[in-house]
Amino acid sequence: MGSQHAPLNDLLAQHRPGYALRQPFYTSPEIFDADLEAIFYRDWLFAFPACMLEKSGSYQRLKIGAYDVVVLRDSKGEIRAFHNSCRHRGSIICSAAQGRVAKLTCPYHQWTYDLDGRLLWARDMGADFDPAQHGLKPVHCRVAAGLVYICLAAEAPDFDSFAETVTPYLGVHDLSNAKVAHQSTIIEKGNWKLVWENNRECYHCAGNHPDLCRTYPEDPTITGVSADGTFPEKVEAHFSRLEGAGAPSRFRMDEGGQFRVARMPLLDGAQSYTVSGKIAVQKRLGQVPFLDAGTLLLFHYPTTWNHFLTDHSITFRVTPIGPQETEVQTTWLVNKDALEGEDYDLEDLTRVWRHTNDEDRRVVEDNQQGINSPVYEPGPYSKMHEDGVLQFVDWYLTRMRAAQSPQTLAAE
Repeated sequence: MGSQHAPLNDLLAQHRPGYALRQPFYTSPEIFDADLEAIFYRDWLFAFPACMLEKSGSYQRLKIGAYDVVVLRDSKGEIRAFHNSCRHRGSIICSAAQGRVAKLTCPYHQWTYDLDGRLLWARDMGADFDPAQHGLKPVHCRVAAGLVYICLAAEAPDFDSFAETVTPYLGVHDLSNAKVAHQSTIIEKGNWKLVWENNRECYHCAGNHPDLCRTYPEDPTITGVSADGTFPEKVEAHFSRLEGAGAPSRFRMDEGGQFRVARMPLLDGAQSYTVSGKIAVQKRLGQVPFLDAGTLLLFHYPTTWNHFLTDHSITFRVTPIGPQETEVQTTWLVNKDALEGEDYDLEDLTRVWRHTNDEDRRVVEDNQQGINSPVYEPGPYSKMHEDGVLQFVDWYLTRMRAAQSPQTLAAE
């Protein structure tokens, strides 16, 4: 129990390589706040697919820790983000999770802003009031191949290297030609790191994911992250076949380990994430030349993993809510001209990952409950099956160590 009250710097220094994190990393409110400060308030965060902002004035509202953000499409078609706080007395401007507006009007005193954030109208503020000094506070916002990212930091880290790496891979999936077929949002009663650790391995798949295991291989050379980036001959042949047909596929990971992209095969003969293994959408999204091209796997810590298939695409967004509570939002994208009931059946399209998400929720919640026990002691990861978890934990620890100041953060 001694580690429960140890300073964060001590806990970081005491971590045993190859083992799970100590209990406070999954339970402590102070370490949760430190995670937000060191990672979520500094990094680029996946927001949603750009196609969700269909028209001028369409907006989505996001909450990350203490921050409340509105992401919208302006009158020129550009995607922008602003803090959801009126420059008058701070009221939120957009109260709905999403919507469409001609202007942004604060409900409190009707201060009105253009879609580019400029203050257009404020009643009875006097002759010396300068509207130009009271525009909405912007949030860094970028789009990479149809995926919207925001950054809450005053100065955003580099985004170009990520965008330049993933754009060729995503280009063949034509996300600008997509629409949302379905979206689910679930709350997992577990720490955000447990959500990620569970995602980064398939050691648990056979015992927990019957639908997913019909098409997704448990092979750790596919689900994990090999130290040297090499793959079996069968996977290398898969890469060569797809790249020869114009679909970039080979494994790429950035130097710091924050993101990875690779087009990995499904089980032999499988085309998509369906119970039958066949494609779910007849009017396909993108121009990947082969139905059995597998899935383009993209993760970007700390907020997203994704599956881009030959017929549809699925994005996942991870948002921490509290030390033991995490939101996972899943969005199924199809060709914007695909018709439900004609080109696809919604149950067939969504079943595998709806079930998998709920199964993962149970796994994470069971994991969290066990960690909460006073007798919890970190155990060793499997080097064969959990190299992806090791990679995530190493990335997390590196980020947290780099962010710590001489002050200590007590962990309860």
